[in-house]
Amino acid sequence: MSRTPDQPTLSPRFCFNQTQLRAHAHTEIASEPDFLRISRSAVDDTISQNLNALVTPGAKPFDPSSTAERQPRPIGRRPIDPTACDEFKEKVLFPSWQSRSDVLNYCAGVATSPDPEDPDHVLRENEDARSRERIVDERLDPYSSRYLPREARTEVLASLIRNERMVENIIRVRTWSLIGERCENDTSDADKALDAWRKGRVEEQTSTTSQL
Repeated sequence: MSRTPDQPTLSPRFCFNQTQLRAHAHTEIASEPDFLRISRSAVDDTISQNLNALVTPGAKPFDPSSTAERQPRPIGRRPIDPTACDEFKEKVLFPSWQSRSDVLNYCAGVATSPDPEDPDHVLRENEDARSRERIVDERLDPYSSRYLPREARTEVLASLIRNERMVENIIRVRTWSLIGERCENDTSDADKALDAWRKGRVEEQTSTTSQL
């Protein structure tokens, strides 16, 4: 069964470090694991292989009479035992999705919070001041009045989170569809399935607490 990465310790520093949060387009070697990419790679990007691993052709002893029967479908299209399907969803798929949701939700909160430790804050203030003081003769240079303020890192983070949420939604729809071809899904909606799993966990924890 797939091994998914542990959820990282969440902090503003983690969110602002895009290499840690997700793969950076120009970074070949990440200083620390980029959580979203590794999590998706371990579960969703390899979902067909993960599902095939749930099928164990050698589990039943060989029956000589089976050679006269029609050969079963290739393993890639063979239905999977419901118990194995449920175990994969409960122990691998949903926990992986939940961890990513936790990271994205936390970093979305960071992106909308005050950021007094922004290292570029003073630099942006100086650039804004110089822009206001600049004397522009637009007749000589119509482009000289253009001033593109430096984005705050919270704005960059907010844009990143929006993009990653879109990617996450697309990935989950695809994964859930492929699982539905091999397993019995209670719903065709991936988000509803995840919500049902969450409610089940809450009820289980509540029941355990009440018994203590």
